[in-house]
Amino acid sequence: MSEERHGTRRGGGPRKAQEIFDATLNLLAEKGYEGLTIEGVAQRSGVNKTTIYRWWPSKGALLGAALIGARQLDFTPPDTGSLTGDLEALLHTVVTLLTTRPASDIAVSVLGAATQSPELALHIRDFFADRIALEQPVFERALARGELAADTDTMLLVDLLAGAAWVRVVLRQLPLGKDFVSRAVGTVLNGALART
Repeated sequence: MSEERHGTRRGGGPRKAQEIFDATLNLLAEKGYEGLTIEGVAQRSGVNKTTIYRWWPSKGALLGAALIGARQLDFTPPDTGSLTGDLEALLHTVVTLLTTRPASDIAVSVLGAATQSPELALHIRDFFADRIALEQPVFERALARGELAADTDTMLLVDLLAGAAWVRVVLRQLPLGKDFVSRAVGTVLNGALART
């Protein structure tokens, strides 16, 4: 990912932005949103808190920037050669995020905090807008291959798949079977109605 997208250099952020982002996400995973403080991030990252406040006026703004810019959540869209393969790879990324620590602690903390903090919810919206923009080439290639209808709501497609993982793992707290990813993608792409 480019440094401009991360907002870490070239006038878009402090020199030690990655250290700040890493400290932010690590503290979030350890202490939750309530325990996340700018002072704690400053201490852990070795950056003066006035520097952090200069770039991000609140912990919600800092966390929003960290979600988009941190190496821990870096994302490269898949290119398997098929829509099914790409969607399975995308969903596998979500499943890994939700089931592997510390990423799972970060994801659950962010979800819980976003329901309590309207400011953080705005930053979370920016994170998801960034993700869907990164995923767009998957759908452009599928359109070019004739695998996807031109009027497909690609955000809905992603939401259906990611939402299934979030509900199963976070809300129902059920284990995911080995075939969860392929079954979820198959159901979303092909439906569940009986074929006659």
